[in-house]
Amino acid sequence: MKRFWEAALAVPRLEGGYGVVLDGRPLRLPGGNILTTECRPLAEAIADEWHKAGGAKGGEMGQEDVPLTRLLGAAQERIAPDPRPMVEGIARYGETDLLCYRAQDHRLAARQAEAWQPVLEWAARALHAPLSVTQGLMPVPQPQESLAALQAAVARHDAAGLAALGVAVPALGSLVLGLALSLGRLDADEAHRLAILDDLYQEEFWGSDDEAEARREDRLNEVRLAARFMALTAG
Repeated sequence: MKRFWEAALAVPRLEGGYGVVLDGRPLRLPGGNILTTECRPLAEAIADEWHKAGGAKGGEMGQEDVPLTRLLGAAQERIAPDPRPMVEGIARYGETDLLCYRAQDHRLAARQAEAWQPVLEWAARALHAPLSVTQGLMPVPQPQESLAALQAAVARHDAAGLAALGVAVPALGSLVLGLALSLGRLDADEAHRLAILDDLYQEEFWGSDDEAEARREDRLNEVRLAARFMALTAG
């Protein structure tokens, strides 16, 4: 769409919290609700992305220019009214978590154990969710108590946190890595590096692939976006 505003500003709302105004008019989400957040840093960051979107009045902009707005919109309009489906959907990743599946190649398996086992041990200790590990791709059943503990950890996130996890967990292919990111155990780049360990190992033998690199870059950007959103909603 074309940019129709000159200035975007974060402002306190009379009802409480903060919003963003475009030339004095409140920014509304696709469902018609006025964008609202309790976190001033997030409101300021959203105002900044609208200030930059399209370059200047009359310029072209797209949804990719306002990713923080999209995440807050999902939290406010889709998740907050009923968080349960989002909690359950994210928690299902724990049933087949990437970190639990080790290669049959002993060299890769050794790297996986060195890199991944400390994060699984953290999950067992901090989240009370010990998980079983297997070799190969055949599904390994996880203890129901551990899956319940992981779901409880997801459910402790508010709507904004769930929106961020909803981006990070699929991008990482791991609920444990997503929770480690949201709880400060890992930063975005480290979580992503752990998630692509297998890809990097294969590249040592077969070389890099432009399409694979582009996909990894997209996933990294998603994880970084989720981490930034988490940090802004904590401020």
